[in-house]
Amino acid sequence: MGTGIVAAAVFVLAVGGAAIALRPGFGRLPRGERLERIRRSPNYRDGAFRNRQPTALMTSGGGRFRALWNYLTADRKGRYPERPVPAVRTDLRGMPLSDNWMVWFGHSSYLLQLDGKSILVDPVFHWAAPVPFVNRAFPGTELYAPADMPDIDCLVITHDHWDHLDYRTVKELRTRVKKVVCPLGVGAHFEYWGFDRNMLVELDWQECAALDTAPAIRVHCLPARHFSGRGLIPNKTLWASFLLETPSMKVYIGGDGGYGTHFAAIGREHPGIDLAILENGQYSDDWRYIHLLPRWLGQAAADLKAKRLVTVHHSKYALARHRWDEPLENELRAAEEYSLDLTVARIGEAVPLAGSRSAAGSDGRGEKP
Repeated sequence: MGTGIVAAAVFVLAVGGAAIALRPGFGRLPRGERLERIRRSPNYRDGAFRNRQPTALMTSGGGRFRALWNYLTADRKGRYPERPVPAVRTDLRGMPLSDNWMVWFGHSSYLLQLDGKSILVDPVFHWAAPVPFVNRAFPGTELYAPADMPDIDCLVITHDHWDHLDYRTVKELRTRVKKVVCPLGVGAHFEYWGFDRNMLVELDWQECAALDTAPAIRVHCLPARHFSGRGLIPNKTLWASFLLETPSMKVYIGGDGGYGTHFAAIGREHPGIDLAILENGQYSDDWRYIHLLPRWLGQAAADLKAKRLVTVHHSKYALARHRWDEPLENELRAAEEYSLDLTVARIGEAVPLAGSRSAAGSDGRGEKP
């Protein structure tokens, strides 16, 4: 009897898991010409993309499933805010095109207005996981939806993890996006979801594309120390950081990833970075090489020689066991230790950037959430 019940439970879980995996949100792995291009990449070896430095995914000794179990069974106290996270609504469609600004939507989603062009990064306005009851957003953080976005000149996706690439969000934005910039292989998901292949700009590390905008925007695809995958098969698509170069600004988009030698290399190869947007949150010593630990946050910004720092990847989801507001303390500590010009913005707040009239005379500091 007991064996039969266990077998039945395993069967139900297997069928349920297969049904979930067949959902369109899981996307599609690269194939055909795209896969042939991937196989020619110097960053693709033995059937998978690889980091530049040796990078263990898990460093706890217990593996991914043990880490997941520890996360699910850990005390939730402090990981979720007791009150709604402070946030403001900005009329994004009514913002002046002549100004440079940034609006952060919580976690790693944000909108940049640079030299009259709208650039949306890793938008997640629905689900940050395959099912909605996992990774629920903090109260107060869900003020925006795809319909609130202006027309998008460039949609930037740093990698295909669920908390950076939301199927429902990008489907709803499809008709209002001119170009999609993503790492090599990620375009397979977008084609599967109905995006025209001519809209897609897929880049390998150290490749650069000039978008056909006026004024022109140059996008440099740069290394990051992370991993990828929307299902059980990892690293079939690339992960990346990006540098946006416009006539008035250089903006570094860090994406996800642990500390490594690539930060200093990028700082040397691309001097004069005006703004660095770095991850700060969802870290753990159990995965210390694939997310930026607090002790390395300031060093990464210093390596980049960035004039100004904004941190993301926090204040909306609890994907690690640290207190929800611990990243807010970390960034202040890093800014003081490394003498960084830190901007701390509330979710939804329009932050003026250099190169715009609104930025004149600003000290670059916002209010702590």
